[in-house]
Amino acid sequence: MVEKKIIIAIDGFSSTGKSTIAKHLAAELNYLYVDTGAMYRAITYYAMQQKFVGPDFFDTDALINELNNISLEFVYNSELKFSEMCLNGVNVEREIRTIEVSKLVSKVSAISEVRKKLVEQQQTMGTKRGLVMDGRDIGTVVFPEAELKLFMTASPEKRATRRYKELLDRGHKVNYDEVLENVQQRDLIDSTREDSPLIKAKDAVEFDNSDMGLKEQFERVYNLALLTISKL
Repeated sequence: MVEKKIIIAIDGFSSTGKSTIAKHLAAELNYLYVDTGAMYRAITYYAMQQKFVGPDFFDTDALINELNNISLEFVYNSELKFSEMCLNGVNVEREIRTIEVSKLVSKVSAISEVRKKLVEQQQTMGTKRGLVMDGRDIGTVVFPEAELKLFMTASPEKRATRRYKELLDRGHKVNYDEVLENVQQRDLIDSTREDSPLIKAKDAVEFDNSDMGLKEQFERVYNLALLTISKL
């Protein structure tokens, strides 16, 4: 058990394995894990269900007006040993991981009012430290004071391959070219949006895991976390 608690912010491009590393790291350190991407996906799914957003339309005003009616909560699944996203009391973990949501989440995430709502919730979660949070702007906006910041990247092709296999394993019908196009499009939107664009924090440690296995990644990150804690 590690007594000293820190905040670990993991940012980076889509499908770089941020969530996988963050989950394992939180479990090993006995920290709270928060997948901010799931929060944005849940709002996107809600907007899709309400017909506020689609491939060729987006009623941003309607979504903004509904934000106060959207309740997000992470509920721990003891069998899977990680928390799942609940939207207005309903578990939507599977629904928010589809390619359809992936195609629209960057659009929704670019809305300032959406980001403001979620950033406030995320900052509240970190008041007691002992937190591993992954996303796009954790080390730059949500927790710029985080003791350890990581920025994960990999080639678009490597990330598309990982995402493609993940979707197939979940039973979704997709093709590789569609997934690669989605990865590239999300990179563009995330990096060029006006509000909190995806950028590497100046004091973040960069991890290019294009040719790095999960075990090697975890060992490096875990050792870095222990080193950071030991310096407190």
